[in-house]
This record gives sequence, structure tokens and C-alpha cells, in this order.
Amino acid sequence: MSKNVALVLSSGGARGIAHIGVIEELVREGYSITSLSGASMGSVIGGMYSLGKLDEYKDWLIHVTKMDIIKFLDLTLGHGGLVKGEKIVQVMEKFIGKANIEDLPIPFAAVAVDIKQHKEVVFKTGSLMKAIRASISIPTVFLPVSYNHSILVDGGVLNPLPLDIISRQPGDLLVSVNVNSAVPYNYSEEASVSISHQVGYNTARENLNRRWSELINRGKKTIIKSGEMGMFDLVSETINLMQHKLSKYSIEKYKPDVVIEIPYKLATVYDFYKAESLIEAGRGACRKALGGVG
Repeated sequence: MSKNVALVLSSGGARGIAHIGVIEELVREGYSITSLSGASMGSVIGGMYSLGKLDEYKDWLIHVTKMDIIKFLDLTLGHGGLVKGEKIVQVMEKFIGKANIEDLPIPFAAVAVDIKQHKEVVFKTGSLMKAIRASISIPTVFLPVSYNHSILVDGGVLNPLPLDIISRQPGDLLVSVNVNSAVPYNYSEEASVSISHQVGYNTARENLNRRWSELINRGKKTIIKSGEMGMFDLVSETINLMQHKLSKYSIEKYKPDVVIEIPYKLATVYDFYKAESLIEAGRGACRKALGGVG
């Protein structure tokens, strides 16, 4: 059986950190990743691996705290999103620099969506940073990206598991990693966090919910009651459901050789502080999936 892998990494926000564990486990088991494609966070991890910077990026991620996440949420009143994304982009630029996709040692493709033309935009050449920035532009969260007279948003809107854009070689294994799966999740594996970080993070989340509600209600002050789902959380759950269904359809259509599933309830799209437990979850899911490959 071939040990060469064409690896497809799904969108899913912070859950996409689990892709790192999958990649590490594949390499540990002697597999060679010969090509990658990704949407949203999948494009970040895939791009970093193709560039040879995944270890450095992982080291940065595992030191991210809840308070760091709050700092990265640079709120804006601009049209199209609540977060500019500039602070997050600045961090990624330190790793990516001016790299072009066609110069990467491993073939890579990222997907975004042209919201004007209602179609996918696949990046296989050009600026890696621009491709990733477009692919992670979650609608109503991050400001969209202007590109060739178009407006680009998150690739997960139409293609959260881009199995159709991967550049495959004859005989390689098509492996998909879906972090939007409905497989059961063991809540006992939840990582512990400090009370101060929990309070700070919850406060920031409430502020985002309130800000969103005020914009929708034309600036009126909105009180988010305890236990009530705010607009920020409502959109997040809607995106989760959408990505789960679209990923399921993609798997059924393209029938990858190996399907690695990560439960969507493992983390929200913003829980980047859970990096270590998410990476370990990716390793475990990969070991389980490879156990059925013979």
C-alpha cells in the first residue's frame, strides 16, 4: 500500500489546530505528505506545513492564552465584519513572509469564496499570505478581502472540506480531516483553564454578542441575559451546522481512502487557547483512522 498521502484539511476555526496532530501522526507512521489542500484554518495549517514552518507555528499556538485571543479581536464598525483581522494577519506574516504558493516544496491549494459571483476561488499560485487571509474571512466576523474586483470570504462557506481541489499523484492515498464531524465527544478531556482567563474570555464574548446585537438593532443597547444565546454565538452555531453538512456531502461524493473525524463539540471556532488538547485529539483521531487501513 502506498505511503504517499494527498491530505485535505477542513475549515473549523480553532478546531483546525487538530490538523497539526494529524500531520505529526502521519509523519510518525512513515507517511509522506505529497500534496495538501485546505479551507479556512485548514489552509493555515496546510500552508504552514507546505512552507516548512508548522513546528514554529505550533510553538506559538500552544502559548496562546484566552487573554491573547481577546487582544487579537480588534473590533471594527466596518462593513462586512466585526473583526479587522489585522492583528492575526500580522502574526501569520511573521511566519509566511512573502512566500508564493508555486514556490512551496509541497503542492498546496487554498479555497475562498467570491461572494459577488457566488463561486469558489482556488489559490494554487500567488501570495500564500493573501490566499490564507481570504480563506479565513469568516462572514460577519472577519472583514472580507478585496481581490481582482471581487469580495472574498471564508472557503468554508461553500467548500469546508476541499477534496476536489487537491493535486493528487498516481497511487497516493486521499486522506481527509474533518474537524466538523458529529462523532461523539468525551467532555472529560476538556482542558482546564485559570479562573481569571475564563472570566476575561467570557466578558469578551459577551461584548461581541452585545456589539453584534447593537449593530443589528441600529445601535440600541442590548442586554444579553445569562444563558441566552447572543448573535455572535448564534452565528457560530449556524456556521458549525453548515460546515458539518457540507463536509458530510463532500465525503460521500469524493470517497477519500481515509476519513479522519474530529468532533465539532471539541471546541468553538475561537478556542485557540486549547491548542495542546486539540493537537492531541488530532493525533488520537489519526491513529484510530489508520487502524482501519490495511
